[in-house]
Amino acid sequence: MEDQLLPSTPGKIKSDRRTFHRCFASTSTMFLWALFLIALTASYLSFLASGNKYLSRGAHWEKKVISSAEIRRKNGLLVLVTGAGGFVGSHVALALKKRGDGVVGIDNFNDYYDRNLKWSRRNMLESKGVFIVEADINDRRMLAKLFEIVEFTHVMHLAAQAGVRYAMENPNSYVHSNIAGLVTLLEQCKQANPQPAVVWASSSSVYGLNEKVPFSESDRTDKPASLYAATKKAGEEITHTYNHIYGLSITGLRFFTVYGPWGRPDMAYFSFTKNILQGKPITVYRGKGGVDLARDFTYIDDVVKGCVASLDTAGKSTGSGGKKRGSAPYRIFNLGNTSPVTVPALVGILEKNLKMKAKKNVVDMPGNGDVPFTHANISLARRELGYKPTTDLATGLKKFVKWYLWYYGHQGKTKPVHS
Repeated sequence: MEDQLLPSTPGKIKSDRRTFHRCFASTSTMFLWALFLIALTASYLSFLASGNKYLSRGAHWEKKVISSAEIRRKNGLLVLVTGAGGFVGSHVALALKKRGDGVVGIDNFNDYYDRNLKWSRRNMLESKGVFIVEADINDRRMLAKLFEIVEFTHVMHLAAQAGVRYAMENPNSYVHSNIAGLVTLLEQCKQANPQPAVVWASSSSVYGLNEKVPFSESDRTDKPASLYAATKKAGEEITHTYNHIYGLSITGLRFFTVYGPWGRPDMAYFSFTKNILQGKPITVYRGKGGVDLARDFTYIDDVVKGCVASLDTAGKSTGSGGKKRGSAPYRIFNLGNTSPVTVPALVGILEKNLKMKAKKNVVDMPGNGDVPFTHANISLARRELGYKPTTDLATGLKKFVKWYLWYYGHQGKTKPVHS
């Protein structure tokens, strides 16, 4: 059938084939150029939407960065905190600033949850002298500019797309933030001279379907139960590669259900509080056979102590300008409370603090990537970091409820904050 579409003269056939290939090559080249221009345009628009607004302002914002980076104690650290407008990031940035370290934040203030809360955290930090650059960590030019202005000794990488269930709705956001963003940041760190030590947030989710308890850093983590967990596991492999090839000092922290004031509204304890106060029912999931779900709830102040200790004990990176000159530390620690509490018990504590009964809908846990329990073995962090959590769930939730009522009031209404 194909032969019937070709001329019968051999010379003519060769000539037409050459013409066809030239045309095809030309069309392919044009197509590739079109793709390149589209990609370039998309990259440029993304750049305009984020850090470019700072780069175009010149010296004014650079002065804010330099002021924020000022070290006020002997042998202080100079830390870039990514995700500084987030829950853990804002607390870590504040703790470092309070003790006299130089701190610069970066955050894209995305709309995964209420931006007003993120802006309130930013305003709180800026009142304490911490400046947050509004930009995406995938913005290579902005990162390069920050490293040009400031010689960071450490990077506290807490920027990430969080949440297990949201990954089913928007998987690309997890790849963009948790994988591409991590690589972009590590590329900048490896090229720096001197290279900073990197501490970053992994997750207890990497333990996935592991049934051995408590979870230890040496346990297998090759059975993730969610895309979120898979991206964090990928992050651990990626950071190990940069440690091995480029000599970056890397410390990964596996957080276990962090809660407390200024927390994330998508977390169960937060939404339970809001719904109980508004008289709305809450959904309490249970595992197979009606077993109560349990979590190793870890109070924010304890996690912050673990983060700061990780920065303080991080060995130096050994590379220079992207070239490794010796082996560098690679560490992973669990940061948990090592005292799992069931979700019904959590609800009971909230009811006591709110002085209101919850309207509960108890349903079987759907197949959305959640796991039935988490339990941290923290012996390694205790030995290497001096990590010792001191806040139990009852005490921590009491502090959270006090903050919640101060910030939202009994109606749980979001406070408007100018960006």
